[in-house]
Amino acid sequence: MVEESRYEDCGALVINPSTLLARVIVRQIIEAGVTDVVISPGSRNAPLSMAFYQASSKGLINLHTRIDERTAAFFALGIAKASGRPVPIVCTSGTAVANYHPAVLEASHTNIPLLILTADRPASLRKTGANQTTEQARIFGKAVRYFADISGSVYPMELPFNSLQSGPVHLNIQFEEPLVGDKSDNWLNDLTISAPKVFDRKTPGTFYTKSTRGVLVIGHDRGGLSAEAVRNFADELGWPVIAEDPLTFKNAISHASVFLTSKTIAEDLAPDTVVVIGRTTLSRSINAFIKMARKEIVIDPRMATVDSDRMADQKFTQLPVVEVQPVDSDYAEKWKKYSLRAAKLVSDIATWSEQLVAREIAAGIPTGTSLFISSSRPIRDLEGFASARSGVETFANRGLAGIDGNISTALGIASQRKETIAVLGDLGFLHDLTGLIHKEKINLKIFVINNDGGGIFSTLAQRGVDGFEDVFGTPHGLDLAAIAQSMGIPAKTIGTQAELITELSAPVQGTSVVVINVPNREANADFLKGIYASISSM
Repeated sequence: MVEESRYEDCGALVINPSTLLARVIVRQIIEAGVTDVVISPGSRNAPLSMAFYQASSKGLINLHTRIDERTAAFFALGIAKASGRPVPIVCTSGTAVANYHPAVLEASHTNIPLLILTADRPASLRKTGANQTTEQARIFGKAVRYFADISGSVYPMELPFNSLQSGPVHLNIQFEEPLVGDKSDNWLNDLTISAPKVFDRKTPGTFYTKSTRGVLVIGHDRGGLSAEAVRNFADELGWPVIAEDPLTFKNAISHASVFLTSKTIAEDLAPDTVVVIGRTTLSRSINAFIKMARKEIVIDPRMATVDSDRMADQKFTQLPVVEVQPVDSDYAEKWKKYSLRAAKLVSDIATWSEQLVAREIAAGIPTGTSLFISSSRPIRDLEGFASARSGVETFANRGLAGIDGNISTALGIASQRKETIAVLGDLGFLHDLTGLIHKEKINLKIFVINNDGGGIFSTLAQRGVDGFEDVFGTPHGLDLAAIAQSMGIPAKTIGTQAELITELSAPVQGTSVVVINVPNREANADFLKGIYASISSM
């Protein structure tokens, strides 16, 4: 606890209340072991920004600045995903706060510890017509685990770090003028810094079943559980594994979402019991297969926060202790047989297509590289056409599966890793162009799969409806590499398998963009449909 009296006098200057309040908050954040903060420029948040800058100048915290609050919040989200630690985001009042909302929602639906620090005018100015003043209190509604509307009269105080264990926290901080204080950094002396908090929940129950015809299905984000813990659980269970992220689980059944599109195969493999970790959000074939089971067990920490009404025969918010029978050997062999047949079909793909691109990216990413995958078609193609392997750490924004903030999230992840690759669709890339505006040394190569519009819609029921191109296809006709180059980012365009393999094997140095031009959306949808037809007859 930091006492108010410690900061009342610095030499001949008396610190103003706003500066004092900001320093109390920043000091507690640093002492809690927080290592990174992301700020955006503004006047009302000046006390916090200057306090964090002073702390960064003394090497006490890494300060990241982004001119756009939406970009800033997604960048912080990426840092939090990669580090497991809380990340504060700092903005001024008004619409700046609203621009945090998409990332806050994503953090809420993935239990990511964002500490949202929004600067505000004094409460006395609300509803008076004062400039840049709106109702910021509880603006994020139920998307945050804790909210406080703070004014100078409430310190000293304890920040709610414990609430960050289950998701984002919002502190709306009222700052009175004057906003600029003295230049002394004596308030940063005598800090007691805790070990960085990496949140991990370890309160298991017990999962017991006599079933010998069971399947484990692992959602892409594993419900926020660590990959190592989930791998250990899968090994203890000993059942066939379907992983939406096959690059993290080398013992998973490859191409399950592809061969389960066959009704005949799905019925032959129909399980007695399915254990689902996290959410399954990518494939209709996998979700239809889960529904075939007599019993469904769900393991997901979010059932204690945002998914409290989720239905299952048995529910756990942590990985349980396993007490099961060995899997039926004939059943396990069937899974291997169908996977090998699908693998032969996938390996034979020679047509330049989004499916071939996904196969080559999955196989060609060097061991030890981190991978961020955007929503829409890229993540689905990697699920279906990647062969299961290890050595790649994967990330994605699957809380609400939006295509916004993908560049920024990938950069945030890459800021915490040696080399990172991101795979984005063209619309996701265009959606977050401002994320490319930064001056940090970050090693990230962004592959943009360019089919000139919303390719996923050509594979959905909307295909062929009147006005499809206007409201779903939305072709942009833009040179994406030229756009990146105009923002000072090295970029190139490729269109062959050989070029792709070369780019995947090259070192990742700085931030760069590689645009992969692929056949038009309709051709890709027809090619994918043909693959599924081949599966049904294999």
